[in-house]
Amino acid sequence: MWRFHVALLWMLLAGCGDDGAHPARRLGAEVARTSYGIVHVRAEDFGGLGFGLAYAYAQDNICMLADFLLTVRGERSRYFGGDAPPTVGTNGEYSVAIDYLNEHMFDLRNEDSDFFFKAYLDLDALRAGYARASPDARALLRGYAAGYNQYLREHRASLPKACHDAAWVKPITVDDLYLLIAEKAIHASGQVFPRQILAAAQDVDAARTFAAVWPRDWSNLGLGSNGLALGGDVTRNGRGMLLANPHYPWFSTDRFYQVHLTVPGAYDVMGVSLGGLPAVVIGFNRDVAWTHTVTKALHFTTFRLQRDKADRSGRSYLIDGVPQRMTERVVEVQLRQPDGSQRVRRKTFFYTRLGMPIVVPGVPVGPDDIIVLGDPNRDNTRLLDQWLAIGRATSVEALRTTLGSIMGLPWVNTVAADRQGGALYIDASVVPHVTTAQFLSDCMLFGPLLLFDGSRSACHWGSDPGSPAGIFGVAQAPQLLRRDYVANANDSYWLTNSAHLLTGPEPLGYSPLYGPTAVPQHLRTRLGFVQIDSLLAARHDVDLDDLHDLIFSNRVHAAELVLPDLLAACPGTTDVTRGNACGVLRAWDRKVDLDSRGALLFREFWLKAVALPAIWAVPFDPRDPVHTPRGVAAAAVPSLLTALKETAQRLSALGIAPDARLGDYQVDQRAAYRTEVHGGTGDVDGVYNALHMTGPLTAQGYGSVRWGTSYVQLVAFDDRGPIARGLLPYGQSTDPVSPWYADQLPLYAGKELPRLPFTEEEIQMDGNFRRDTVSEK
Repeated sequence: MWRFHVALLWMLLAGCGDDGAHPARRLGAEVARTSYGIVHVRAEDFGGLGFGLAYAYAQDNICMLADFLLTVRGERSRYFGGDAPPTVGTNGEYSVAIDYLNEHMFDLRNEDSDFFFKAYLDLDALRAGYARASPDARALLRGYAAGYNQYLREHRASLPKACHDAAWVKPITVDDLYLLIAEKAIHASGQVFPRQILAAAQDVDAARTFAAVWPRDWSNLGLGSNGLALGGDVTRNGRGMLLANPHYPWFSTDRFYQVHLTVPGAYDVMGVSLGGLPAVVIGFNRDVAWTHTVTKALHFTTFRLQRDKADRSGRSYLIDGVPQRMTERVVEVQLRQPDGSQRVRRKTFFYTRLGMPIVVPGVPVGPDDIIVLGDPNRDNTRLLDQWLAIGRATSVEALRTTLGSIMGLPWVNTVAADRQGGALYIDASVVPHVTTAQFLSDCMLFGPLLLFDGSRSACHWGSDPGSPAGIFGVAQAPQLLRRDYVANANDSYWLTNSAHLLTGPEPLGYSPLYGPTAVPQHLRTRLGFVQIDSLLAARHDVDLDDLHDLIFSNRVHAAELVLPDLLAACPGTTDVTRGNACGVLRAWDRKVDLDSRGALLFREFWLKAVALPAIWAVPFDPRDPVHTPRGVAAAAVPSLLTALKETAQRLSALGIAPDARLGDYQVDQRAAYRTEVHGGTGDVDGVYNALHMTGPLTAQGYGSVRWGTSYVQLVAFDDRGPIARGLLPYGQSTDPVSPWYADQLPLYAGKELPRLPFTEEEIQMDGNFRRDTVSEK
């Protein structure tokens, strides 16, 4: 009996946390590195896993992470001044500028950024949400904060040049991680409207008003991806295969990081995390491989509310005729002054049941009406649990089930394949529950802003059984499970398999918020389907080499569609410049490889030509979205030839030969590293391997890479588990002196995809294997 009481006393003194981990146990993990700095973390529990991951991530990216935490805390002005812009890297340094939705959509100075994040991210709501998270997720976050802080304690004196001796590099808390994850969640909703939210605030100090502007296009032009899952009916060994190719920024905090995370018996997943998130977001385990593509769905709506005229303060509004009072909060921002002192500025922000007020000019509402932004991702605290659950899935069916039980993915599709030969596409992202019937009713007030009548509860978001309030459940989401293939390249769910167009349930189909159907597809999307359909028409024994060839084919689909007719019109021209240009394009391989000659001429020509009216000979046919529109209309030929001549003249003025080699002008230059890079613009020119540069063509080239192919993961399965190849072109570290700063760029240039070591045997056989133990001290 005394032994029982001693054991009970020990438990009471030490405590047993609700995460299943013993709080008295010192956090720690084994952290291994293999070639190219790939991190393998192994721990006894999720607290130790978070500790080891944060320790490794800080070693590679501490300056970037510390700088970005200032953004989500609303502290940029405190350290850098209110008028300064967020840190933008030069010569290959990291960047924390937020420009992923569209180029420079979030180009706010520090003061405005601070006010936005402090007002929009509700820390109390986030804490409440994470109190309902799984014990594993909570332990992972606590461990991550502890691991980062341990690294900082041990290496404060030797931080990289970019943040050496910086006062803003400081210990973090779990609250900081709540904010970091919340920022990722609102990429396609709240962060689309920062200026409109700021314009609706009241400046307490009457120092500055913020001008309202119409929101720019919210189609995620700065983020994209290719995802292709093959089923067992078309693969060599009858098991599933996956191609993952996200197109994300190369220098911002939406950079990927190659990791392998293991808690024996509980979790064993390899792939990439995103911008400091403590989870694998694209990856594979023993049975399933998955990727995400930015969905065409919309993840917000707006509402019109009518003010209660009986309230002279203007702070009340009506829902079903019943007055509702806005809540308000004064937000303070500290601004560093030129002399180093701090000044405090205040704004009052307002909140309604349906969202935060915004100011948008040109919307047909009355003078007493309020427009509010409805954002179901604002308090979405399910992301971490969602990715942990995906990583534990044993089949694509199980993956679909866990998506439906959590519904945590904020703005991405999921494309997955499993060892049993299944292939799945699903848009289980967080989409407001607005039905097609509501769109067709008088609830819809103004389509361009997705503006609904918030004064009537019948026009509010609905809900589905077993799903979070206000969003569609998985049963209402577009999805397709097949044994041949599914694919997505950022167009809507409609074209997921060319032989099975998705139109949704009868009679009204999926909600319009999931994206359009029966519309022309981007050329990158079309090329993806052209390639896989052609391959499967030839044979049904696809292997990893075939997927490698698909991703790096570097075919320019625009050229394939246009040049046969255009070049047929060239003979007989008496214009020397135009004739020479035609000759260059005739000799060109119609690719964007390093040695392609004519790629520069066509790209610059096509950027002009694509804006010309009525260029296609065969119009778009919704019954054949892969192969239409195509060909050159006879009436458009003269305009196209004129554009070609003007392009050749422009190149000549820049001192660039029309048959210049692409690799001489498309270069990533960072620190002391100069690397020629292949790839095209993607949606515009129809190149699967998309790569966007920092500027237009000059005599020196396009500048360095801004975003594009940011991770490549090819996965197959055999009886023992996954067979994977992968590449992180920009490398693991943002520190120019790190050995993992630019070591993978030559691999990308050479189209090489190294084997990813997954089993313990493969890890230890890696020629650069080393393992350390890290722990709290």
